[in-house]
Amino acid sequence: MFPLCAFLAATQLTVFAASSLRDAFLELGRRFEAEHPSVEVSFNFAGSQELRTQIEHGARADVLASADGRHLRALAEAGLAEAPRSFARNEPVIVVPSGNPAAIHDLRELPRAQRIVVGAPDVPIGAYTLRIFEAASARYGHGFRSALEARIASRELNVRQVLAKVRLGEADAAIVYRTDALAAHEAVETISIPADLNVVAEYPIAALREAAHPVLARVFIELVLSPAGRALLGRYGFQ
Repeated sequence: MFPLCAFLAATQLTVFAASSLRDAFLELGRRFEAEHPSVEVSFNFAGSQELRTQIEHGARADVLASADGRHLRALAEAGLAEAPRSFARNEPVIVVPSGNPAAIHDLRELPRAQRIVVGAPDVPIGAYTLRIFEAASARYGHGFRSALEARIASRELNVRQVLAKVRLGEADAAIVYRTDALAAHEAVETISIPADLNVVAEYPIAALREAAHPVLARVFIELVLSPAGRALLGRYGFQ
């Protein structure tokens, strides 16, 4: 633990985080502020690819938490971030509107949906979705993948936008993280994807090289990695 007695004036710690971390990280931020009253935690939630682009174009932040390793590794290799540390896992699931009007009960029945919404390919949830579709196509046949592609109504820039399409009735089904499905409560129903066709989403975190407050950044990361931080993440459905 780093001493924080030197931070007497109000200090803003800027954390960039994947959209799927919103609810859990907002609570972590409140806990961090309670432990360090002179610090205000400011969050920027967006798709991991968007956050990476912002940082590459000069956006200033202290910490980045991503929904996959690819974007944060690229920043580390470019000298823009410290070595990433994994702190959580997540699981993609199918969500349908409450009442399940398309009568989808498993992955094989997903082509019953007339409008499927997924993440864009460079968004972590979109990349995971493509891997799931490829594995399902190998099991159910090439026609399964073609049927799915024909039903895709839109490709969104972050997982919360994907979820919103289902909640608003603009999609019959979508693939999001289990944590997002839990956050939607009764607005959606969740359908698990067979484990041998699914993927595990790994979440890394790192301090940025140009962090205005590198000590505070490391203290925040230690909170995320601590038993208390992991327990909080677990309450939001993260593994």
